[in-house]
Amino acid sequence: MLYAFELSGDHEEIAAAEVFACLETEGIHPENHILFDHCIVVDIAGDESQIENALKTVASRIAMCHHILKVIAITENDPGSIRKAAGDSDISTHINPGQTFVVRARRVKHNTDINCAQLEGRIGGAIFAKGFRADLKNADVTFRIVMSEKAIFGSIIASVDRKAFHDRAPHKKPFFYPGVLMPITGRAIVNLTGVQAGMKLLDPFCGTAGVLTEAGLLGVEVVGVEVRYNIIQGAKLNLEWFSSDFALVQGDASRLPFTDNSFDAIVTDPPYGRSAMIKAESLEKLYRESFREMFRVLKKGKKAVIVSEIPAAEIAREAGFTVLSEYQQRVHRSLTRNIVVLQK
Repeated sequence: MLYAFELSGDHEEIAAAEVFACLETEGIHPENHILFDHCIVVDIAGDESQIENALKTVASRIAMCHHILKVIAITENDPGSIRKAAGDSDISTHINPGQTFVVRARRVKHNTDINCAQLEGRIGGAIFAKGFRADLKNADVTFRIVMSEKAIFGSIIASVDRKAFHDRAPHKKPFFYPGVLMPITGRAIVNLTGVQAGMKLLDPFCGTAGVLTEAGLLGVEVVGVEVRYNIIQGAKLNLEWFSSDFALVQGDASRLPFTDNSFDAIVTDPPYGRSAMIKAESLEKLYRESFREMFRVLKKGKKAVIVSEIPAAEIAREAGFTVLSEYQQRVHRSLTRNIVVLQK
């Protein structure tokens, strides 16, 4: 069965990697996949009910995605082809007798200039002709058309609560400090580690606990280290606000107070520029010493994701890590974040 992930466009490479990481976390291993602009179609074999229950769990944790669709058809990007697919397809596994529907369409980038409202009307007509009643406000089933390089037509089986991430924006939390990761990015990089509920995640530069908050909301046991007293007090306020299971330590990331192989995942965003020089002699020295410590306390085979101002892959290799992937995220003209996924 084909399922489509409608990506948000926050960062296409990370968004795609997050999809596969979340699928793996739920024990789903697609047989094949197709990458489109802002959309990934995966082929998943197995019991349809079990698969869709697992995908609903994925939707509850994933960040850089809007909807998960059960695919009805993939067609050329023109109204006639999409209308024909809607008319010819068997939609009995997408909508039950007596249920109402609505059709929604989205254009991706400049792949087409089709009028979405007109297309929604035409596809709605094709579904109406099959004996189903439309309801534009409270429909039981939403049919969606994502017009990327191809038109992906399907029914939504799960949606991501993007508003919840925006409600956790840094300036809306009890304690705010500028320059921190946004919750969507924080959740996505937590997901890249494959960490699950009940496991232990460390952030050795936890700051105001943005990463720890996102991991904690997944049921992960989170531990943070922060050198600055006022910041760690703010982190405590933020974590208490979201009722996370957490532990905080005021200390130095270059000398972590934990035994070897203590953590199932590490995710961190070390301080940049001058703020990194509060305790360290140099940024490079701080990175080298803290990366060695992160390698020491991470369990074998587990993953770490590091966000840095400088390319850190070589430092990570020197510490013993295997570099799995690297990404760049442009924040503004003077700051590009380097994101590296590592494995011990």
